Amino acid sequence: MPQPFRVLSAELAHETNTFSIRPTAFAQFEAQDCFLDADTAIAARGNSNTELAGFADAAKAHGWDLRHVLSAIAQPAGRVTRDAFERLAGPIVDAARQQRGKLDGILLGLHGAMVTEQVDDGEGELLRRLRDVVGPELPIAVTLDLHANVTDAMCRLADILVSYRTYPHVDMRGTGLNAGNILQRTMAGEIRPRTLRALLPMLDETNGGRTDVGPMLARLQRARAYEHNTDVFAVSINAGFARADITGIGPTVLVTAQGDMAAHQHFADSIADDIWQHRHERINHFLGVDEAAKMARDWPGTGGPLVIADYADNPGGGGYGDATALLKALLEAGVGDACFGPIVDPQAVRQLQLAPVGSQVTLALGGKTDARLGGGPLPVTGTVLLHSDGRYFADGPMTGGLDKSWGPTVVLRVDGIDVLVVSLPAQILDLAQFTAFGIQPATKKVVALKSMQHFRAAFEPIAGKVIVCDSGALCTPNYTSFPYPAVPRPIFPLDQDIDLAAWRAGHGA
Repeated sequence: MPQPFRVLSAELAHETNTFSIRPTAFAQFEAQDCFLDADTAIAARGNSNTELAGFADAAKAHGWDLRHVLSAIAQPAGRVTRDAFERLAGPIVDAARQQRGKLDGILLGLHGAMVTEQVDDGEGELLRRLRDVVGPELPIAVTLDLHANVTDAMCRLADILVSYRTYPHVDMRGTGLNAGNILQRTMAGEIRPRTLRALLPMLDETNGGRTDVGPMLARLQRARAYEHNTDVFAVSINAGFARADITGIGPTVLVTAQGDMAAHQHFADSIADDIWQHRHERINHFLGVDEAAKMARDWPGTGGPLVIADYADNPGGGGYGDATALLKALLEAGVGDACFGPIVDPQAVRQLQLAPVGSQVTLALGGKTDARLGGGPLPVTGTVLLHSDGRYFADGPMTGGLDKSWGPTVVLRVDGIDVLVVSLPAQILDLAQFTAFGIQPATKKVVALKSMQHFRAAFEPIAGKVIVCDSGALCTPNYTSFPYPAVPRPIFPLDQDIDLAAWRAGHGA
């Protein structure tokens, strides 16, 4: 009886906002989803919407001997410190070294937009170290976030690259299984894939890669149709992550395939051309906070709440989560019967936890990281409704099945708005992030939250209407608000007059 394939797996993911003043140290990984041994990682993440669950599905389907090393995912923030990267990448490389000659493949759940203190391409650096250990022939498969900034090094060093197909990301488990299935065929000698890319001179896809509406729908249909070619195993369309001042930035189209690579490159370029042609067609209409507050004041409250998403202070893109401009505007407009979350302010949480439930407290809330971005500390007087350790069990389409935490948490009612004040940053993407703390968003007139797109999976079904606003915080969609000295120029939208054909002639495919 043949021996089962032995596959080394790991998850190491970070989306790095290089404009953030908060470096991502090992402590930030520890505080979020960091499981440094296989059993704990599999118990926590092995039966939910995660890449690891998809890896486990593939292992079960194909009878692998799966050797998982660790799972470590930190919330987006500034560059990953040298110490954090070494303490997390090191064990993965060490495990490959210890099992060298016994492995049949490697399967990694990465993000694709990790920037460290030493290198701009964290994923490429991890893959380079692994190749130095296992050599050029061992097949390596990688899953990526749809918002990956995919570099040439990543394509050269990994045989198989497979990105999420949905935004909100409801297919992380399926992506892990898909990558695993391609790896199985590679290890069995049925196929010999490699991955090529088409790159564009853009900071990101104009609509951030939205897959619920807009031109991405047709692109994804074309990608799935092209995968029917027997020599094509995956087509990935990556929106890129614009909040990183690095050379390897921008939307990409990847084709993991064999055979006629020139034909595959032509197909990838054709999808890239479509992204370029639609670069001026923005779907989202971003309101100012005062305009959003006026709509909230006038919202009749019938047919579901008005959901207001502050894109600019999204912790899921590296925002600090403590911007107060939208909350201030809602309070000044007299909006009541509302909830708001989160305000990331551990100092305020410590103060509020000293006050008994039911007591009235006056304090300066939020705005403590950088008052220039989305508003400074906001003086409020409110009633303490709840103290909590911040734990909640997610049950929505994105993170359902995961045990999560805000850290120490307080709910403070300020003039009819229930404010979720938390210690750890995370974007709102699950109803349980409110309901676990006594807030029922479905019954509110207005729900104001900090998130970009992921909230839609859980909140659109309860919403009467969804609007988006720009509070001017760190993740503002106005990219001209920040300097980009490192990105290659010209690049859209910082530069408007770009001849794509001339750019390609100078940069190659």
